[in-house]
Amino acid sequence: MSETTVAEVMARLAVLEDPRTREVNEKHGDDHGVNLGKLRALAKELKTQQDLARRLWKTGDSAARLLAILICRPKAFERDELDKMLREARTPKVQDWLVGYAAKKNPHCEELRTAWFADPDPVVASAGWALTTDRVAKKPDGLDLSGLLEVIEAEMKDAPDRLQWAMNHCLAQIGIEHPEHRARAMDIGERLQVLKDYPTPPDCTSPFAPIWITEMVRRRGDG
Repeated sequence: MSETTVAEVMARLAVLEDPRTREVNEKHGDDHGVNLGKLRALAKELKTQQDLARRLWKTGDSAARLLAILICRPKAFERDELDKMLREARTPKVQDWLVGYAAKKNPHCEELRTAWFADPDPVVASAGWALTTDRVAKKPDGLDLSGLLEVIEAEMKDAPDRLQWAMNHCLAQIGIEHPEHRARAMDIGERLQVLKDYPTPPDCTSPFAPIWITEMVRRRGDG
């Protein structure tokens, strides 16, 4: 691919820009106006191109960075490269996709999880919590679930929004996946009341941990 490919892709993204989509996204802290379905269609057309992904990331444009994540080769990133990218990804959607689509599939995932989890930057720490939540669900062996609940109990109530949301997700996941910790997770959620009043559409499950846990356990039929 020639260097002009970045310019060509940026032109394609500019055509997809929609003011109404941007307005909705900005309410959630995201600064792009490209419909994600159309972005995925463009990624499918471009296919996997690691070099192009790196160059799109360097533009600093959020839509370009989301596209870069979709066409990247997750296992090709070095540990320090992903760490730098996370610290550059200051909007929620870019961070979420970087963690979910790249970091989770990278050989350095566990090393990054522990480093990010303990980072003083709450946005970076939220990424560590997101990776921890994934382990709670898929690979809990070796995790100190009681210790995680202690940290959540002590710190979630006053944590910044992004970190609080990530901690709350971890709390709910522990309650959903691990019956032996369910009562404690429910109790912590009830006492802290985090996200109890979060506006939730009628067809969606509340992020309030006790409701979330109860509903997911009911659906699984293992309560």
